[in-house]
Amino acid sequence: MKKENCEKVNQFRMCPYVTAQQLMSGKWAILIMHTLIDGPKRFNQIQKEIDITQATLATHLKNLEGEGLLTRTIYPEVPLRVEYELTDIGREFGQVLESIEVWGNKYIEYLNK
Repeated sequence: MKKENCEKVNQFRMCPYVTAQQLMSGKWAILIMHTLIDGPKRFNQIQKEIDITQATLATHLKNLEGEGLLTRTIYPEVPLRVEYELTDIGREFGQVLESIEVWGNKYIEYLNK
């Protein structure tokens, strides 16, 4: 898509840059996706790995689930077990995470010169 088309208002689901930016906006979305890239995890596992409040994590998980990037599975056990896992399209984001890691490490090196 042409750059001019992406700069218009309300281009979510039309412009790949606007769509990705809106899905991954905020401080936590990328970290949550990174945490889940290795497989399903429970709420408390995710919370401990990225040091996030319960309310914030719950909000972001709900949003990511609503966008189809992860699934929430409830197991009928006592006590109740709930796991979060990336969907197929969510796992595709793993390639983006790898690129972010490479670029991030290069930028950290640049900053430390």
